[in-house]
Amino acid sequence: MPGKKRTYVDHIEMVKDNDTWRHAPEKLPRMDPIKLGDIHGVLPFDGVRNPSTRSNTSHKVFIPYRTPANDWTPKVGIAESAAEAAVAVQVLMSQNNYDLHFQPLAVSFTDETGARRQYTHDILITFRSGHRRLVFVRNETSLLKPRTVRDIKAIIAATPKRAADDLIVVNANDYTRQRRENLFRMYHWMSVRDDEADDIVWDTARKLRPLYFMKDLFPHVPISQKRAYQACYRLVARGLIRANLDHVLWEHSKIGVAS
Repeated sequence: MPGKKRTYVDHIEMVKDNDTWRHAPEKLPRMDPIKLGDIHGVLPFDGVRNPSTRSNTSHKVFIPYRTPANDWTPKVGIAESAAEAAVAVQVLMSQNNYDLHFQPLAVSFTDETGARRQYTHDILITFRSGHRRLVFVRNETSLLKPRTVRDIKAIIAATPKRAADDLIVVNANDYTRQRRENLFRMYHWMSVRDDEADDIVWDTARKLRPLYFMKDLFPHVPISQKRAYQACYRLVARGLIRANLDHVLWEHSKIGVAS
């Protein structure tokens, strides 16, 4: 209004508590791990540690899975992160896998400060050949730290030789969000067996030239698009058809017959 003096307020005085910038996720109260009751016909989680406590930074994933070691009886697995779950799912889809355990064993090691620490291994794989492999999954930022490298060496030294034949380190950043989603869908469709559709789509893919997009297959197969689409997922999972898993895997995806 004319003649009225404008009052200026320092911007700091206008900041409310709920508007302040948070440089880190809010720390949530600790919660006990989720404990599943008995499920009829399903083997229980058998890890040495239940990793399903609340976390600000990782997604805890419960996975029903089957392996030849358990005569294909369903079993509960719990992964501490989405990347860890994706690694496990990729292994479970391999024809070379015989058994898989989540949180299989814990070891005590001394870190560079001299402190005694406990570490639980992420995954133990047993291949059909009998070879056993421990898998250490961690994000790239952590893996680039010299301290993490030294911790891994100490963990390997503290792990009994009888526990596994070797240990590999997996960069969680290699499993992008889209790659994880594709792997989870592939794992689902692998559980829906349709050998007829797989054979038809695979035979067509080998003969069709040019083959550029997944949708190029659909007019040439004598089955529904739905069955052909699911078959493509299974063929990619089996390594017979190649696709970029860091992109959405759908009818417009570029695919090709694996060499």
